[in-house]
Amino acid sequence: MLLVVTIIVASVLAFPQSGEKKPPAQSAPAPADVQRNSRTDYVGDDACRTCHAEHVDTFHRTAHARTSSTADEHSILGKFAPGENILKTANPALFFRMDEKVADGRASEKEPAFFQTAVQGKPPNTTSHTERFALVVGSGGKGQTFLFWKGDLLFQLPVSYWKEVGWVNSPGYRDGVAYFDRPVIPRCLECHATYFESIAPPPNHYSQTGFVVGITCEKCHGPGRGHIQRVRSKSADIPSDPAILNPARFSRDRQIDLCAWCHAGHGVPLPPTFSYIPGEPLNKYLELPQPDPDAPIDVHGSQVELLKKSRCFQSSTMTCLTCHDVHTTQKDPAAFSQQCLHCHKAESHPKIGQQIANNCIDCHMPKQQTNLIVFNWNGRKASPQVRNHWIKIYPGAKLPPAPAEQNGKP
Repeated sequence: MLLVVTIIVASVLAFPQSGEKKPPAQSAPAPADVQRNSRTDYVGDDACRTCHAEHVDTFHRTAHARTSSTADEHSILGKFAPGENILKTANPALFFRMDEKVADGRASEKEPAFFQTAVQGKPPNTTSHTERFALVVGSGGKGQTFLFWKGDLLFQLPVSYWKEVGWVNSPGYRDGVAYFDRPVIPRCLECHATYFESIAPPPNHYSQTGFVVGITCEKCHGPGRGHIQRVRSKSADIPSDPAILNPARFSRDRQIDLCAWCHAGHGVPLPPTFSYIPGEPLNKYLELPQPDPDAPIDVHGSQVELLKKSRCFQSSTMTCLTCHDVHTTQKDPAAFSQQCLHCHKAESHPKIGQQIANNCIDCHMPKQQTNLIVFNWNGRKASPQVRNHWIKIYPGAKLPPAPAEQNGKP
């Protein structure tokens, strides 16, 4: 699946931290409320920044917000310098070249443009196919893939970027083959962007105007125009303004639905994509086939299914928001472990002691290789690691490192 992000926002309240008292549950408008969900009611993140600058600025640094963007010298992480811009393949008669060129910009300015070229054959008898980078999908934490326009049709470029290697064949592409025909379907964009207007058929036909890349505030909080109008008229009771949605006020099931929208597998859309309203039952909008109880679940894109298999989830009222504050970047295992220690005590691990307080996560939610994303490059294969959200005991998991004083160090 692909990702696309930009932030449209008029959100109000931050998600509560663990331990805070939850406010009453909030419901979203019914799907038939067309006027409420008109794109004209979406205002963008800059409109939210006036009152929520801290949340907007920190959110813009998260993987959600940066999961897609327009292609430029800042968003593309791969290198274009000679010697670093070539991807050799298992086919000695095929290589890919990434180029940065100057293209006509607005007014009289010149701006860089970026291209992928497949070169086939052996000199002097070679042929080539070139397409321009249009959109970047992925924050770059693990890697990125890239999309290009052919008229109003959107396709995936054959070469992606993986942080540990550099340029690689895009996931699922055969090494040694030049392929520029993989369409980008709406369900992919629904999870990797805030909005695209689909003009199907064919399924990868979109308007090139009005799309919003990246996950934005309004993706989870709903359209913000009504909220802004109420705030400006001073008629809003900010903690419970009905003109904006606060996922922290949703019931447990609706909170899980909001995350499952993109973290529970591909699914089959029921109404057109981008119809889902946060706070509504997801099963009205997306059919998510239930896996066989004994079927393996991949760690990529199925975090909700894995979490639901956890005893911690089944014996508590936890949701994704129990551990995740989506407004900020979270990478510290010790901080996540503090959530575990609300129910579990370090003393219950006599062989580990206080060491467990430093990192419950790597033992009970280890990173594992995904089978759904496989990178090929020059005859080699590799997959990124993704955090497993099935919280349980993993016999092969490594213990977290001991504190310095327990290693005999000062």
